[in-house]
Formats: sequence, structure tokens, C-alpha cells
Amino acid sequence: MRPTRRQWVTMVSYPPEPWVLHGHACLSVWSVPVTALPPLPVRPVALFGRAVVGTAFVDYRPPGLAYRELVAAVLVRQGVRLGVSIARIWVDSPASRAGGRELWGIPKELAEFDWDHGLTASARDAGGTIASVRATPRRHGLWLPVMTSTWQAFGRGVARTPLRATGFVAPLRATWDVDPAGALSWLRPHRPLISVGVRNLRLKFGPRRR
Repeated sequence: MRPTRRQWVTMVSYPPEPWVLHGHACLSVWSVPVTALPPLPVRPVALFGRAVVGTAFVDYRPPGLAYRELVAAVLVRQGVRLGVSIARIWVDSPASRAGGRELWGIPKELAEFDWDHGLTASARDAGGTIASVRATPRRHGLWLPVMTSTWQAFGRGVARTPLRATGFVAPLRATWDVDPAGALSWLRPHRPLISVGVRNLRLKFGPRRR
């Protein structure tokens, strides 16, 4: 008998939470109409009918799990608490996919990535290229800490998972190309408000709040 999707995910081994990840990233912030967003488990933070969306290509390297990632997350609130909800995310690691789904309810999918040292990155799945970015990095930056949580549909409820990140953040010019027929088409025809590069990223994710 062919295993179910849940059984297949469970069969893949992944590290226990929390995950401590290291790498670098290209992050952009967008303003998108709330009506264009995909369904979310909690309410987006809206101002004049628009939501804040962050997209990033991330290259995680040892120590810790090594994989690449394309993510789109929305600024949300649960009561008075602010956080983010990951709307779409792709990785090139079956272990990351399985762990993200099983531990935290993060809807990770698999994709293939191309990435060079000049922060030119792209991700593609069976349907073709999902998105790509071309960026011009800067060497200097400010060390910044970030503390937040993700809110994801989990079982019959919503899971909150703490996220702590540090890294050297510097502004950069980034040009995104999003497939108009793909899973991130709701970002079009908008353009990022600001983009930054993150070097020496250290991210601690989890454990999920019970």
C-alpha cells in the first residue's frame, strides 16, 4: 500500500526542535492589498486596506541543517500579539519540509534553487520558475536582533512558534521577478518597498508553544 502524505512526511528524519540555523538572506518588504492575500489562520495587520508582506531567499549553511528557502510571510496579529504567518514557502530539503510541517505547521513545499555569490537567486518547481531575485549586496551593515513568532494552522487550531534571529543587515537594491501564473502571483504588480541583505544570520526556531 502506498503511504499517505502524512506517513511520508513522518518517515523523513529531521532534527528535534528548536532548530538553530545559520546562513545569509535577501529580504524584501512589500505592501499588498489585503484582498490579494492567500488564506491565513490569523488576521493580517492592515493599514488602509493593505498588508505588510516579507519575501526572502535564504541560504542556510552548517552548523545546523543546510538547505535553501524561498518564503513569503505576512505580518499578523493574534489579539494584541504581533507575529508573522507564512503564506507560502519552498525548500530544497526533504528533512526541512517534513520538520516544518510536523513540528510547526509550516506549509513547506519542495523546489530547486539556483544561487550565486552575487545574491542572484531563483526557485522553481514542477510548474516552472516560482520567483527570482537580482540584488546588489553591500559589505557593511548593522547588527540587529529580531524577536517574533509564527502563527500557523496546526491540527484543529493555531500554533505559535517563537523565532529569534540576529545578523548584519544592510540595505540593497533588489529586483524581483515573480511568475504571473505561479503561487506568488498575488505579489504582482507590486514592487518591494525596501530590501536588505542579511549576513551571518543566526536563527533559532522553536520550540512550539503547547
